[in-house]
Amino acid sequence: MLVIMLATFFMWGLILERLFYFRFAHKQVAAEAIAEWRSRSDRKSRLAHWVKDKLVSEVRMKAEQNVQLTKAMVALAPLLGLLGTVTGMVAVFDIMAITSGADAKAMSAGVSRATIPTMAGMVASLSGILFTSGMDRRVSRSVQQVEDAMEIS
Repeated sequence: MLVIMLATFFMWGLILERLFYFRFAHKQVAAEAIAEWRSRSDRKSRLAHWVKDKLVSEVRMKAEQNVQLTKAMVALAPLLGLLGTVTGMVAVFDIMAITSGADAKAMSAGVSRATIPTMAGMVASLSGILFTSGMDRRVSRSVQQVEDAMEIS
């Protein structure tokens, strides 16, 4: 459970970092890229298209930073919960071997040890899934807005 808790805190730290980035820093990054594009006198040549692609890629890279790591943490949470399930079931099987399956009270404690980590991993994962799906849309929308603002004259 401690590992699931630490992984969830780490995941939410990444989530909060992305939220703060989009709230406070992304507008400045996008404005700088657009200003750099608009300061160019040449916007039609092949080199100009490369510069535009470079600027858009830099904005995309900064916007997508830590999103993949957050997705990995979302995927890791249920796996850690399943690891807790396996260790809880091993405890149940140990008790069954020792008591020949006669001590239901002792087995129920092992079943509890098996189900609680699974539930915790699923709850952590669900909370992260809501963020990552919304963040993917936000990243692509914001990058598209920057690209649209860089008109080719």
